[in-house]
Amino acid sequence: MPVLDRASPMPLWAQLRDGLARRLDADEFAAAFPSEAELARVYGVSRQTVRQALQDLRARGRVVAERGRGSRVVGGGQIDQPLGALYSLFRAVETAGHRSRSLVRVLEERRDPVAAAHLGVGKASPLVFLERLRLADGEPLAFDRLWMPAQLAAPLLEADFTHAAFYDELASHCGLRVQQGGERIYAEVPTVAQRRLLSIGPRIAVFRIERLATWRSQPAEWRITHVRGDRFSLSAEWSPEHEYSMHAAPGAIRSAG
Repeated sequence: MPVLDRASPMPLWAQLRDGLARRLDADEFAAAFPSEAELARVYGVSRQTVRQALQDLRARGRVVAERGRGSRVVGGGQIDQPLGALYSLFRAVETAGHRSRSLVRVLEERRDPVAAAHLGVGKASPLVFLERLRLADGEPLAFDRLWMPAQLAAPLLEADFTHAAFYDELASHCGLRVQQGGERIYAEVPTVAQRRLLSIGPRIAVFRIERLATWRSQPAEWRITHVRGDRFSLSAEWSPEHEYSMHAAPGAIRSAG
């Protein structure tokens, strides 16, 4: 039976939190996470002590609370994305063995001077705007917004993005595929609204990924994605036969190794 040290200066709730964190690391709760009542009985503490420990674990992004069902372990398995090629988050999630789904918050035609400037069109030009919350196994993974010139992408207004790769829908509805592009990736401290949307605690950072893709040498898609830092990673490989370089944005710290 797990034992807490009542003579320790560390509060019981903090000892319980650390003990549960170690058990989470050991994957002891793969089948199910114990209820508050069960934890109180096993550890010999009050329900209030259990709630305080679980509150901190939720803030750390280790467990999530479900209305009427107590707490459960945050779905594991990082989504790893190699750098250097056009990729689909939808395919990355499903290739990793998870179920990808999107909650479409906005899909409409609108005018946006900032997006228009990135796309190289007039500030009053109509744009197709898509805003989605991306889920992996039903849990929030990413939140993205993308803009395309309406003259290219207007048929997308009839597309269903619930369970589909964006570029597949673009090819199917508009008959085009982006041909090249680039991304800038930043680490950010999420806002309160972003933490709420992505169901993460204050100690979890996010990646901000800005993508500009082209079609026939013209800007065709501008996208901003915020991805949970605890569920997504980026990787790069190099060899003696290929030169490896790392570019930092102006003002960023350059590192060498």
